[in-house]
Amino acid sequence: MDIEIVAEGLQFPEGPVIMQDGSIILVEIARGTITRVWGDGKTEVIATPGGGPNGAAIGPDGALWVCNNGGFIYNQMDGLLVPGNCPDDYSGGRIERVDLATGKVERVLDTVEGSALKGPNDLVFDRDGNLYFTDHGKTYPRHRDLGGLFYLANGASEAKELDFHYTSPNGVGLSPDERVVYMADTMTGRLWAFDLEQPGQVTAASPFNKGRVVATMPGLQYFDSLAVTAAGHVTIATILNGGITTITPDGNHSHVAFPDPFVTNICFGGDDMKDAWVTLSGTGKLAKCRWQEPGLKLNYYA
Repeated sequence: MDIEIVAEGLQFPEGPVIMQDGSIILVEIARGTITRVWGDGKTEVIATPGGGPNGAAIGPDGALWVCNNGGFIYNQMDGLLVPGNCPDDYSGGRIERVDLATGKVERVLDTVEGSALKGPNDLVFDRDGNLYFTDHGKTYPRHRDLGGLFYLANGASEAKELDFHYTSPNGVGLSPDERVVYMADTMTGRLWAFDLEQPGQVTAASPFNKGRVVATMPGLQYFDSLAVTAAGHVTIATILNGGITTITPDGNHSHVAFPDPFVTNICFGGDDMKDAWVTLSGTGKLAKCRWQEPGLKLNYYA
């Protein structure tokens, strides 16, 4: 596979969003910015939420909705930038809305059912404008928070918990028919599926977890963000075993390697939806390649 480096010198990029003008909007978590990348490698900061802007998506209102994890301590390891524990200047987890025309940042949500969000990570909108998002929790020297999957109905001011007590929820996406929510759990290298009775209502898979396990990776490899293809396959950015892991709904999996152990996100675009943009976060790069199958068009983009 031919890989083109579209931009470099980024500070832990994630959350790429393809725009109609051909640019890519992404977050630089370590920099606390929302950054636009043009095809010639030019970049420009369009908003500065601070904290740790993470997953991003265009909402039904045309604004950029962002999960903000509140920040990390960063370490340099063998030339790679690596996020770690919760910092002393942690600014709190929240969901934010960014006006792309002005750069104004609005805090939409920072609690769910009376509990504070700790490290919101990724989000996806369904066709009715309802929002599903994950909270990854925060890590400390001797303990870490658990996390979960949450739901904010279109127009609502309060979110609800769909399921909790997961080790490290990360990427989230919807099946093409929007009857399944997929969630990647980082530290377990596991893909979960939540079957929906209707938007925001999950059919419990067991007495212990509402989700069901689709696949768990062998050995030590971590899952980050994900995107779904038009055929319903789940492509997951994979850390340590740096690349994209594709998992089918029946649990079969394959892997495409990229030149960075901290591959964190993938998004699809182009006329045939086979252009893929992949964030190589450890080395601070945005890569582009042609994927073997078309990605699923998201419900909103601008």
